[in-house]
Amino acid sequence: MNGSSEEPQSEASLVYLRLKKLFGGPTARASKSRQRAGSGEPGSEPFGAGRDPRGLGSVMEALTTELGWDSELDKAELIGAWSELVGEGTAAKSRPLGIEDGVLTVQCDSTAWATQLRIMRVELLTAISRRYPRAGIQSIRFNGPDVPTWKYGRRSTQWRGPRDTYG
Repeated sequence: MNGSSEEPQSEASLVYLRLKKLFGGPTARASKSRQRAGSGEPGSEPFGAGRDPRGLGSVMEALTTELGWDSELDKAELIGAWSELVGEGTAAKSRPLGIEDGVLTVQCDSTAWATQLRIMRVELLTAISRRYPRAGIQSIRFNGPDVPTWKYGRRSTQWRGPRDTYG
């Protein structure tokens, strides 16, 4: 990485830069401690305000918010709780594949299930936005099953081929 703006940075380098900005390097920590020692900040007193112990849950929540991981955690939670969100019967016939650019992609077992879920799209988006607001889901794409193609092989044709529904 030479720092040019044309090259996309990897996720690991973006996390490193974010943590470096938050916590600084060894020289930044030493200069901050020298500044704090001479400034007499109120937070440096042993029994001052803000020094009470906090629960692990509140510390982790504050850390994920500070580091900007809320959105990713909500996305993972949404995919993990798909059966609770849509019901056991629907979850048996569909599964979320992933979330990319605010679009949740769901693979369905048949074209009938994909069509039925497309009809229910507004209700599903409302439930998702109410339960997982930080996930940033703006749309849902429902895919039917993969169908065979006749474009390659010994019996390929120039025109459209057989028209039948699969699934």
